Parts: sequence; C-alpha cells; structure tokens
Amino acid sequence: MDWTWYLFRFDGRINRALLWQALLIVALLAALLGMIDQAIHVASGEKAVTSRLTLDFDFGLDDLFKLVDPRAYRALASLDRTDLILKSSGLAVFAWIFLATAIKRLHDRGRSGWWIIPFVFMPGLFSQFSDLLPDSHWTLALGLTASTLWLWGLVEMFVVRGTSGHNRFGLDPLAEVEDGPAPASSPAKSWDQQSELEFVPPSASPPGGMHVKRGA
Repeated sequence: MDWTWYLFRFDGRINRALLWQALLIVALLAALLGMIDQAIHVASGEKAVTSRLTLDFDFGLDDLFKLVDPRAYRALASLDRTDLILKSSGLAVFAWIFLATAIKRLHDRGRSGWWIIPFVFMPGLFSQFSDLLPDSHWTLALGLTASTLWLWGLVEMFVVRGTSGHNRFGLDPLAEVEDGPAPASSPAKSWDQQSELEFVPPSASPPGGMHVKRGA
C-alpha cells in the first residue's frame, strides 16, 4: 500500500476498513505524542518518573472547531510551550489524515468530497456554538438538522458499502480482494515438430504410370 497516498492525499477511493484503520492510526499517534510529552517533562525535571504513564493528550474532531472559537484560546494559554507545540502540530497532522481518508471514503460512495461540509463541519460548528444560541424553536430545528446530518455522514462513511465497480473517482477498492489473485497462466507449450508436420498419405500421389505430357 502507498501510505503517503492513503493518509495524506485526497484522490481515489478507500473502503470502510481503511477508514476505521485510519482512526486507529490517529489514536496510536496521539498516544505516542502523549508519551513523548511525558518524556520531555520528565527529562526537564518538571515531572517525576512514575511507573504509571498518564496519557493526557486528547485529540478529536471537536478540536478542529475550537480553532474558530475565541473561548478556546484561553485554555491554550494555560499550556506550556512543549504541550502547545505538540498539541498544535498533532492536531494539524491528525486533521489532515482524517480529511484525506474521509474524502476518499466519500469518493467510494460516489459522492464529492464537498459532502464533508454537511456531514462533519456543519454539525461540528453547531455543537461548538450551541451554548451561545437562544432557546427557541428554530434552534431546536437546527439542532435536529445537525444531528441528522451527523448520523447520515457516519452511516455513509463508516457503515454502508461503497459503489460496486468503477465510478468517476476510481476503481473499486474491493474488486481485487473479492476477485482473488488472477490464475497463473499455463506454461507455453514447446513446439512439437511431429504435430506440426503434415504427412501426405500415399493415395494422394498420382497413380502409377500417370505423368504430365510435355507440350500439352
């Protein structure tokens, strides 16, 4: 597998299993960053070495929408420089991985990557700023719409199988898996001299005494 294309590019198609795998990769990378953060603090003497490692790095889609919320920057101000660098760099990488794999999964469903906006960004923005909205009927309707879009997106990207066969975004990622390896071609037959030669039976020759007259 081309891992650069899989995790960082937006063209082509991937199946459901690869999207779930991408989320697992993000979780493992987040845990790795947490361990790096712990090691840096221990090495600098800010924390004592303990037998139990605490992973306090939390990366999720909600962090993407905090970037447009001024209230979130007050929480970032409380982080030290190491935590801020690791969290911001990790968030950028993980957001890119999610978008690249989710858009390729939408392609597998035959949908444009722009569907990521109603499926992810609109519900996420509503969730981030819902506490600032007044209690009214239109707010309730907006919340129901956002929840419906969010569930629809989850089903589309994580549950439903992709379109069968080739579509406008590329080949079916499950085609090779289901068809199995192509059967090995039979070895070329060696040339059989006996089978290629044609023996004319004696009866095909002119009968005895028959000859062509000269000058006829």
